[in-house]
Amino acid sequence: MSVQRPAAEQPTTERPRTEQPTTDRPRTERPTTELDARYSSALHPRPGAADVAATEWAEARRRTEAAEIYWAVTMRPGGGPHITPVIAAWHDGVLYFSTGPGEQKARNLARDAHCALLTGGNSLTEGFDLVVEGEAEPVADPAVLEAVIAAFEAKYGAHITSAEGTFHGIGDAIRRSDDVLFAVAPVTAYGFGRDDGVYSHTRWSF
Repeated sequence: MSVQRPAAEQPTTERPRTEQPTTDRPRTERPTTELDARYSSALHPRPGAADVAATEWAEARRRTEAAEIYWAVTMRPGGGPHITPVIAAWHDGVLYFSTGPGEQKARNLARDAHCALLTGGNSLTEGFDLVVEGEAEPVADPAVLEAVIAAFEAKYGAHITSAEGTFHGIGDAIRRSDDVLFAVAPVTAYGFGRDDGVYSHTRWSF
């Protein structure tokens, strides 16, 4: 939940927006993939870690698509980070999340579109963390809105579709622009694996 600042402190200058979001640019599902051995078990191998390798992007996507909570990182006007949990879903190679137009992160993104979305676990010896960096662009295309709303409903099920669901009505809120839908096409991403205590650090460049 974003902390609302007094109206007098709200930024008065928004960055220019184009008619079409940058997610219309060509995207690739085959980014450049690199293993950073400095932060992997390749540097200090333990049993079973001698052949540690970079994680393929398709595998990273598969392992994190089911994640129910992501953390959205945006930049405050003063330069400090603002971090909040959000729900998010992939569609056509792009990661989407929404927020109210008056929320702190929406105001931050109006000034500076650079952001990161993070998800993962908190175990030291198992799991996979993913960091996606890019620019968050508001979506206005009705066809994209409907496709992403459907992706949210398919992923979160009764949390959205049930009248008792915590996020029930989010689809209509997006359609009415009561919530702004943001698209984050990955520019750079990082994956941190810890399966059975075998550590890997992968970087993907798009």
